[in-house]
Amino acid sequence: MKGPLFYAKILLFGEYGIIKDSKGLAIPYNSYQGSLIISDDPSDRARESNEKLRAFYQYLQDLNDADVSLRLDEMKRDIERNMHFDSSIPQGYGVGSSGALVAAIYDKYANDKITVLENLTRDKLLKLKSIFSRMESFFHGKSSGLDPLNSYLSLPILINSKDNLEPTGIPSQAEGKGAVFLLDSEIIGETEPMVNIFMNKMKNEGFRKMIDQDFARYTDRCIDDFLKGDVTSLFGNVKKLSKVVLKHFKPMIPNSFHKLWQQGIESNDYYLKLCGSGGGGYILGFTEDYDKAKSALKDYKLELVYRF
Repeated sequence: MKGPLFYAKILLFGEYGIIKDSKGLAIPYNSYQGSLIISDDPSDRARESNEKLRAFYQYLQDLNDADVSLRLDEMKRDIERNMHFDSSIPQGYGVGSSGALVAAIYDKYANDKITVLENLTRDKLLKLKSIFSRMESFFHGKSSGLDPLNSYLSLPILINSKDNLEPTGIPSQAEGKGAVFLLDSEIIGETEPMVNIFMNKMKNEGFRKMIDQDFARYTDRCIDDFLKGDVTSLFGNVKKLSKVVLKHFKPMIPNSFHKLWQQGIESNDYYLKLCGSGGGGYILGFTEDYDKAKSALKDYKLELVYRF
């Protein structure tokens, strides 16, 4: 048995801000995907995944209620038949590995499943997000539910606020010089400690003010520019956002990348921002000239996400 594919996601804009109810924009990233498989694969990865599914099953037993209604007996039988999540999505990289797994489990075992084919009203989207938030909390302690939602729908999602999200269209890719790319930090990040650092910082009035006045403002402008296809304005705002993140989110940026981050701002060859919660994994890059960025970052592994 092999189930449908669920893709990785990239939160282009809105990391941390969405916790505080500002805008966000998430897009599917089809270079990585995962699928539930029942097979006799004896590999360590398959066994490890099967063990993780067993633990997830135990967690879901305590969760199962009117809102999160899953056919857990069926899930248990499949786990006993060596079901595992066969995935190319790197874990701890900020591209939604646990989100894809949650989406796959919901798709296969949910009762009264909300499907992608029906009219996705705001209420249905919020219900899905709430279900996914509770399911994914097993992996991160606290989850917004957005990663599984993005993976499940495989559509770009515009987050206007916690209670206002909608599928959205993004401009078609162009054959221009500009690009969004991923930079591999080669460090595995953990979401929960990073979110805890952020929540502690939020106790500081000055930090809260910065989030409202600078971080949220530039994030919102970047999203508006991106959706409108206003590339010139976008890069001006991404540069401002990159500066704010370097100044105020240093603990979420691996130490070895502080200098590289600053170099991008000074040279205008590229601008870096967090991809997900940070602490490692991928760093998101924006550049008006991808060849120039590749040359400046020749010692690092880059992956192309989107062309302007």
